[in-house]
Amino acid sequence: MNAKEIDQQTLLQKEEVPLTPVHLLSLDGVAKHYGNIIALSDVTMAVDNGRVTCVLGDNGAGKSTLIKIIAGLHQHDAGTLKVLDEERRFTSPRDALDAGIATVYQDLAVVPLMPIWRNFFLGSELTSGFGPFKSMDVEKMKAITLKELAAMGIDLRDVEQPIGQLSGGERQCVAIARAVHFGAKVLILDEPTAALGVKQSGVVLRYILQARDRGLGVIFITHNPHHAYPVGDRFLLLKRGKSIGYYDKRDITLDELTAQMAGGAELAELAHELEQLGSHSDIVKEVHGEVAEVAKTTGKTY
Repeated sequence: MNAKEIDQQTLLQKEEVPLTPVHLLSLDGVAKHYGNIIALSDVTMAVDNGRVTCVLGDNGAGKSTLIKIIAGLHQHDAGTLKVLDEERRFTSPRDALDAGIATVYQDLAVVPLMPIWRNFFLGSELTSGFGPFKSMDVEKMKAITLKELAAMGIDLRDVEQPIGQLSGGERQCVAIARAVHFGAKVLILDEPTAALGVKQSGVVLRYILQARDRGLGVIFITHNPHHAYPVGDRFLLLKRGKSIGYYDKRDITLDELTAQMAGGAELAELAHELEQLGSHSDIVKEVHGEVAEVAKTTGKTY
């Protein structure tokens, strides 16, 4: 997949810079250990209102550990985590949610056979009446669901349809709209485009910008720089639990970001191993070509 496969101009055309950026969330030197295993080490980043901070890395880079710390599932062992310049240590996901931090995980935790409006209010249902006469206010929940989805640019004629009938991208967008409605200030999106095709990925990226334009601070977790670069304002690159770079968009190009993630030394080592194993010459040549491209972009020799 390359950058041209997603209409970047369309994604960027509504970009607006907020007048007064505020650090909604900041991490300084955050680390997490599991016994002798260092899962995360010395990670520093900031999330501002109306900004998208992209966290990039391959499997095992530490992205999931970072999410769990910010979302209140785990506590950090070193460093500081601040919400609006106040140091915090979350003891549970509810604690983080009360601080305005909402997480949309890759599996979404939706009930496929339930209608869209039921999933939208799942666990936070509105009621009417008192005592034994209390019941769910179905019409109000349907109206709010339609209104909130429309505000995010999601046009659904029928919120009664099972959410399982929606595409993967549409389900992601419903989850984003739900988090916005319930007062999220910081929105964490865990690999929302990982299992989606090009078109559906573009849909999700547009809704990420919708959330950004409504003043949220968005943390976009991904392993794909071609998805991150069109929407990102800052980029944190993780590798084996450590930060290998933290950049503003103006300081790095897409090619440089991709090269940083590719890792020229690793590609060179792979090419050498393939040669030793007697792999097909075309494959070895292709890997050597990628090494040369990374070296050209970074100015390093491998």
